[in-house]
Amino acid sequence: MTAILSLLVVIFVSLLITRVATIALAATGLSRESARFQARSALTGSGFTTSESESVVRHPVRRRIVMTLMLLGSAGIAAVIGSIVLAFVQPGETDNWPARIGVLLVGVVVLWLFASSRWVDRGITRVTMWALGRYTSIDVHDYANLLHLGGDYVITELPVQEEHWLADRSLVELDLRREGIIVLGIAQADGTYLGVPKRGTVLRVGDTLVIYSRAGRIDELDQRRRGRAGDRDRAEAVERHQAERESR
Repeated sequence: MTAILSLLVVIFVSLLITRVATIALAATGLSRESARFQARSALTGSGFTTSESESVVRHPVRRRIVMTLMLLGSAGIAAVIGSIVLAFVQPGETDNWPARIGVLLVGVVVLWLFASSRWVDRGITRVTMWALGRYTSIDVHDYANLLHLGGDYVITELPVQEEHWLADRSLVELDLRREGIIVLGIAQADGTYLGVPKRGTVLRVGDTLVIYSRAGRIDELDQRRRGRAGDRDRAEAVERHQAERESR
């Protein structure tokens, strides 16, 4: 039974390490989803081959976090395997498998509830952000909360396609703010990135906008095509946004 408890402790510590590492990676500017995936990938040693990993490797703070996770993951996997072997092949207790499996299942359920608890997540986040601000130089501003991400508002990329309503128009002509959409940057087709682009910047096919708005508005913009129908959709979007502002 001691081996079962040891296994559960190892799993608990791994979950805790992953949660803390996710918060630390998110504090460097990664989205929470990307940070969670990279933390789990590094700890388990699997799946760390995505294009997002390049932004981790190039960033010195993220690289240190991931290297630490890899070292801890190597030790953790060995501990898990050893605990499993001891739990079910321990001499003198081979006839007590049902009880061990029951304890293991109950422990896994408890750990799953712990990992999915919002209260626990908030507590760990507060403690981790305080520690990062107190003992490190990582930028610990919670930009997700500042921008109200995770709810209706999102930051996303929007490629400009051939028949898209955005194509071959300047930002001043588009005036996306009138429908509640803010352009944060433009990744041009030639690889140039324009942070806080000028109003006279013309969008070309192959460019990618980095925009901030409600998810529904971005979906509508993504589906808008050239021509009169697109212009009508634009006018309706402006009217809806104006009505929302007046109702507040």
